[in-house]
Amino acid sequence: MEERKENIMGTRPVSKLLPGMAFPIMLSMLVQALYNVVDSIFVSMVSENALTSVSLAFPVQSLMIAVSVGTGVGINALLSRRLGERNFEAANRVAANGIFITVLSWAAFAVFGALGSGFFMRAFTQNEEILSGGTAYLRIVTVLSLGLFMSVTMERVLQVTGNTTYQMISQMVGAVTNIALDPVLIFGLLGLPALGVAGAAWATVIGQFCGMTTALVINHLKNHEVRLQFKGFRPDGQAIRGIYQVGLPSIIMQSIGSVMTVGMNKILIEFTETAVSVFGVYFKLQSFVFMPVFGVTNALVPIVGYNYGARSKERIRQATRLALGMVLAIMAAGTLIFQLAPRWLLGLFNASETMIGIGIPALRIISVSFCFAGAAITLSSVFQALGDGVLSLIMSVVRQLLLLLPSAYLLARLVGLDAVWFSFLIAEAASVTLAVVFYRRVYRDKIAKL
Repeated sequence: MEERKENIMGTRPVSKLLPGMAFPIMLSMLVQALYNVVDSIFVSMVSENALTSVSLAFPVQSLMIAVSVGTGVGINALLSRRLGERNFEAANRVAANGIFITVLSWAAFAVFGALGSGFFMRAFTQNEEILSGGTAYLRIVTVLSLGLFMSVTMERVLQVTGNTTYQMISQMVGAVTNIALDPVLIFGLLGLPALGVAGAAWATVIGQFCGMTTALVINHLKNHEVRLQFKGFRPDGQAIRGIYQVGLPSIIMQSIGSVMTVGMNKILIEFTETAVSVFGVYFKLQSFVFMPVFGVTNALVPIVGYNYGARSKERIRQATRLALGMVLAIMAAGTLIFQLAPRWLLGLFNASETMIGIGIPALRIISVSFCFAGAAITLSSVFQALGDGVLSLIMSVVRQLLLLLPSAYLLARLVGLDAVWFSFLIAEAASVTLAVVFYRRVYRDKIAKL
């Protein structure tokens, strides 16, 4: 049997380990963000209604990402702890059962997409162009979402080895494929028919399957920490419970974002469909800022989880402090760009003057909250790595359901459209306050006792 070497998450200096793990993930996530933006830029060239249809479908895509990433967080955190404990047999069970529940998650969304896409879109609009394009887009990206679910899971399994370059390769293969296929399938290049909004959906799922295939091959060839074996496989209730102990709060927490997006779309569409497009464009643009942040926190989770299993208090503290510094620097740069160049950013999406008039104050107001959001996301990741995902869930419920949506509704009714965007600042300030309070408690009860 091949001897397993000491995992670098327990040996390499944190000042080198975290950036070394984070930068490949950040790069791949920036490519993912680029895909999101390019995808919408091409769709906006079809029409503003096409852009609106994709924006209305976005909450369901966000929900799929929430379930896949949340499950991946649970797999990642539990795998990291088992490897930190040197319990390799248990680690292998975690990985196999993680793939099992990943496939079940895809099946649930495939059924919803096949049967409920039209119903979902009709809940927002009766505009025939928006309805037709949105239904086709949503049905394709849900029914054929196995590539999304499996690629995320296999990337998280790769991540626990500490070599995030492999994860970067997988993500970049999927994103680059998507970007290359977008104009071909949307506008009908190279002799292919012009599919419009549906073409964007096909480009998305083909890219996801390419990323999945790459991740599976790399895991088979390069991952010697975790060995995937399915001969005689039976679901292991203990492993599945362990995954969802961390993963379920993360799934719910991120799913709340989909609920928030649906609610905001309902509030905004009362003013104009263009406001929905602005909100959709904002989410595409902010991904350039938030994706690198998630790259840092994705690297932070296995480091904290491994060193918690290895009972190394100082390495947990060092990693958390360094991650906070990196995240706040990224968020400050994002705020500056949104403040100085909102018109140019909106112009990327073929924005009309009406869209620019709504979008400039939106981008400037929301971006003030970026640094608050970054600090809260970082501390939330620490909670997840330590098995306290419920604290992250509480933060998300307070931020998005108890504060953001109600304040957006009240500001819309009492002041007007431009005031709606201040709800983000209110919610993020409360979220970071909760994060600090929770971190002090977690540090006292768990980290300080190591």
